[in-house]
Amino acid sequence: MYNVMLVDDDYPVIELLSETIPWEEMGLRLMGSYDNGLSAWEFAKTQPPDILITDIGMPKMNGLELSGRIREVKPDVRIAILSCHSEFHYAQQAMRLSIQDYLLKETLDPSELARLLLGFKQAMDVEAEQGWEKSRMRHLASEAQELRWEQRMRDFVQQPLLSPDKWRHELADIGVLRGNDHCLPVIGYLEELRQIKQRFASEQTLHFALGNVLREVLGSLKPEAVHIRYDARCSLLLFSYRPGLRHNVYDEVAACLRQVQATLCRILKIRMSFIIGTGCDSPQSLKLGLGELLGSEHQRFYMVPGTIEKIKPKQGGAKVGSASGLYDCYEQASRELLEMLLGKAGPGDEDPADRWISRIREAEYAPEAVKDWLLKLMLDLKLKLRLHLLPSMPQAYAADALHKEMMDMDALSELHVWLKAYLASTAREAGSGWGGSRRTEVAEACRYVSLRLDQRISLDEVAGFLHLNPSYFSRMFRKETGITFIEYVTRMKMERAKEQLLRTDHTVGEICESLGYDNVSHFTKTFKSHAGVTPVEYRSRLSV
Repeated sequence: MYNVMLVDDDYPVIELLSETIPWEEMGLRLMGSYDNGLSAWEFAKTQPPDILITDIGMPKMNGLELSGRIREVKPDVRIAILSCHSEFHYAQQAMRLSIQDYLLKETLDPSELARLLLGFKQAMDVEAEQGWEKSRMRHLASEAQELRWEQRMRDFVQQPLLSPDKWRHELADIGVLRGNDHCLPVIGYLEELRQIKQRFASEQTLHFALGNVLREVLGSLKPEAVHIRYDARCSLLLFSYRPGLRHNVYDEVAACLRQVQATLCRILKIRMSFIIGTGCDSPQSLKLGLGELLGSEHQRFYMVPGTIEKIKPKQGGAKVGSASGLYDCYEQASRELLEMLLGKAGPGDEDPADRWISRIREAEYAPEAVKDWLLKLMLDLKLKLRLHLLPSMPQAYAADALHKEMMDMDALSELHVWLKAYLASTAREAGSGWGGSRRTEVAEACRYVSLRLDQRISLDEVAGFLHLNPSYFSRMFRKETGITFIEYVTRMKMERAKEQLLRTDHTVGEICESLGYDNVSHFTKTFKSHAGVTPVEYRSRLSV
């Protein structure tokens, strides 16, 4: 019988779980319930639990610290985090501690926790028979095999297929094209990859977390599937099936993919979109099928986030291949966006950014043509704004930095979000109020900030400049822009820091001083909080 420790400062939760979960029937013993991490730790030092269920935010010692300490004395402990916090950084810390699951109190169902506990028990039973160290070694070997197959799959797709029989044997070793089995390949795309990377400590951490979750969820589904990561953005799922008339394999695979999506969203707060390929019965046809999926950039670009689609035939014709129709509208788009940024659009007018993205989606221009068109448009708009409005306005982003940002986006939906944020940031620099406020006082405050980014700027100072009560100005600014005045000042300083990192050879210390910061460490922490990386990392990434 395995010992379970329950730790939560919310007594009703402890009472609910203690009374509703059939501990004894499941082969578990509830060894104790505690209302703070320190009390639980004092007991666990001499008698560590096999399973720990803990809240995060508790007095005296939080759940993450408790989890780390218990794992030090019992490395094979199973841990489930139970919290009312939905912010991802908690889940990220939990993941680093090898915590097995993360459950939210708001949606907690005791039966769900019971199923999780039963899974813990079954896994521990296996380890008890085989030995924990052997089980751990097999897990490490499995990870090494996954890494090897990432490279092998790239070789399979990109290089000539000289030995089909050899490849059939290798694929069969991982459960693909065994015997009379056919294979239905699927490609999965991570949505909002730029934002996801900022939430994870590193790409390796993201890869580890994604692989773990996919391996777990696919192991419980039918038809069977193998996950192989192809690159940072996309994964390949190879579903095995026997051809026949009784089952529609496309419907079955689509149902599996919906479960994968739900699990990724619940555990990692990640969304994936999928394109299902065509059935394959040999290494030759699988190679062709994977090539088609990896070459479906156009279909991927116009997918709605979180959808599951069958692969479409390659499209041809002027609609996709030509950008002439897009450039015919260039001057009109430039004029409308400029008027919006200058605050000349009426309050009821449709957002031209939304309208132009809708036109692009309807016409389905080639993705590269769309990115080139938008790049030229954004650089021209910045130049026109400097001529029309603010000669002292910060310099435009370097063209190569903008180009790199756009090229990293593989979906129009992601490009749309980026475009809106970029235009809003540009408008705030200009003090036009678009994306924030049309009130004169707020526009003047934004202009005041843009001209003094090299200085310390306080709310009282700007309120005095506008002859307004500081409390009233603070409430008005937040109501009109959606952020506090101090957040706005920090954001503008960090955007200026980005431009200097891209366009100059100034050291981080020099940039820090030029923006009115006295402490380089504080400046670096503030920059990392804004950009997701340190100033040095930001400069090195964009210089690659």
